[in-house]
Amino acid sequence: MDADGGTGVANPSAGPQLRYGTRQATWVIATMVLGSGIVFLDGTVVNVALPAIGNDLGTSLAGMQWTVNAYMVTLSSLLLLGGSLGDQLGRRRVFVIGLIWFTAASMLCGLAPTTGFLVAARALQGVGGALLVPGSLSILGAAFHPEDRARAIGAWSGMAGVTSSLGPFLGGWLIDAFSWRLIFFINVPLAAVAITIGVRHVPETRSPVRMPIDFLGAALITVSLGTISFAAIEQDSAFQPYAVAIGVVALIAFLIVEHRSSHPMLPLGVFRSRQFSGANLTTFAVYAALSAAFFLVTLRLQISLGYSALEAGVSFFPFTLLMLWLSPKAGQLSSRIGPRLPMTVGPLLAAAGMLLFSRISPGDHYATSVLPAVVTFGLGMALTVAPLTATVLGSVGPDLTGVASGVNNAVSRLAGLLAVAVLPALAGIALGDSIETALADGFATAMHLAAILCGIGVAVSFAMIRQAAKTKPVVHPRPRWPAATPASPIPTPPPPRWPSSEPAPCVGGARRSRAGANEPHASQPRVRGHRPRRCHRDERPRGHEAIAAGLDVRVELIAL
Repeated sequence: MDADGGTGVANPSAGPQLRYGTRQATWVIATMVLGSGIVFLDGTVVNVALPAIGNDLGTSLAGMQWTVNAYMVTLSSLLLLGGSLGDQLGRRRVFVIGLIWFTAASMLCGLAPTTGFLVAARALQGVGGALLVPGSLSILGAAFHPEDRARAIGAWSGMAGVTSSLGPFLGGWLIDAFSWRLIFFINVPLAAVAITIGVRHVPETRSPVRMPIDFLGAALITVSLGTISFAAIEQDSAFQPYAVAIGVVALIAFLIVEHRSSHPMLPLGVFRSRQFSGANLTTFAVYAALSAAFFLVTLRLQISLGYSALEAGVSFFPFTLLMLWLSPKAGQLSSRIGPRLPMTVGPLLAAAGMLLFSRISPGDHYATSVLPAVVTFGLGMALTVAPLTATVLGSVGPDLTGVASGVNNAVSRLAGLLAVAVLPALAGIALGDSIETALADGFATAMHLAAILCGIGVAVSFAMIRQAAKTKPVVHPRPRWPAATPASPIPTPPPPRWPSSEPAPCVGGARRSRAGANEPHASQPRVRGHRPRRCHRDERPRGHEAIAAGLDVRVELIAL
């Protein structure tokens, strides 16, 4: 059938066919929102549910760490593999398989009779997430016509952000009113709808270039992350030294395999760029602090201050609002003045937020203790995220943009994994004590360490990020000419003469010269004999393309 209805399954390796606004395009966007929204919702409510899980299953602090990290180990290590499988085997096929896998694992989580069973089910959830997460954006990029790709991604990002922001409210209410098990069972009807629509309306696409899949690299990095997490969490285990040795050997073997492979899962050559390496080091430091803060602050609010699950989830809502409102503005600021200043000031504000978090203690009021920390931390992250991601994407060539996004995505997940495993131990939060006692002894120290991590991000950004670094261009919500293609990252300007029925491309807000005359933006091409018209309000750029290629992580971030 045509693009307006039916299955509309195109040649899997053919160019994009869908036009924005058609019925099938609407179905495709809805499927991607539902599919990725399930993963984002799950990620936003599990931290809030940890105290309830602990009370029901008798879970220790180590068990709570494993509940978070079992998922992160498999997700982080298999994320790049999931993207490769979609490119080679079919993006819709892998997306649907991942959705089915994730939902089945969610049911196992909801039925878990013991902590060990729940941890194993969470690890299986991570495998499904690694198949599902990379598919959303790649399907939109491959299925839509270049002229409509930016609008499709924008629609998906907006709806996914709104959907994810509901996670703390919905999850907290389900936990308080019914049971923590419902936060996993709710995935079942949502996934059933997404699978039904996806099979019927999402076209199959795949890469026209056939390449081997790096299963060996995926296996080695999974073993490495799993054993390192075990060594960090199970500090009193007799197997801890062996786990450290296995993890280090597996990591070295992974790097050797990736260096020698003709088709590596992680192309190490991208790290030759000082800009790329610096941006990813900043990502690691800041996201490690972020993950540790959300893990420990949520426990502190519920266990030490007596917050309900709903109250703990709603406590971070100002953070969500700041991210949604200020991230596009931070991207625009970065495009004008360069990324170094936002990427230096942002982590500095985040560090100040961590120091404010460290002052939270039993008996404190939300307005005077928790809210200032949430707002300060939110301002810092809002100023950091868009310039950071744009710098990652702009530091490599157009043919490596997808790789750069995947690497940065994996780095942020890896940072969260290691922070949840290692930072509590460094802060002296003893696993043998009760959780309330452990938090009383080590919470402030943990927040101080998180502030130091943000400070490392400040130093790295200042030292390694160029002030005039190239970033990805802003995407107009209503493009007047075709959007970027893999072969040409910068949109091609229209010909000098426009048809009389089509208005000329606008300029992004005229500026005044010293003589007072209006001049177009410096990046707008001039045409002899034609005066550029000024953009209407809704035609101007609304933020960086920073969130485009790695949005799955960013939407999850703003929903935390």
